[in-house]
Amino acid sequence: MGDLSTGPRDIEPLLTVRAAVVLLLAVLTGVAAGVLIHLAGQPLAAAVLVGGGAVGAAIPLFHSIIGRR
Repeated sequence: MGDLSTGPRDIEPLLTVRAAVVLLLAVLTGVAAGVLIHLAGQPLAAAVLVGGGAVGAAIPLFHSIIGRR
């Protein structure tokens, strides 16, 4: 009959833990930058653009800082 069992160990994760941590830190950095720039008196659209730029700059930074196994 064949082995049709697909247990939880057979499924590969979409992201590694390292990639998830890098992306989480980058998003948190972008949110913090956007909130700070908005609190400084800039319009919301400018805060979103600054936050997006911060995410884009933070990804390579955290990628290089957080080591691989």
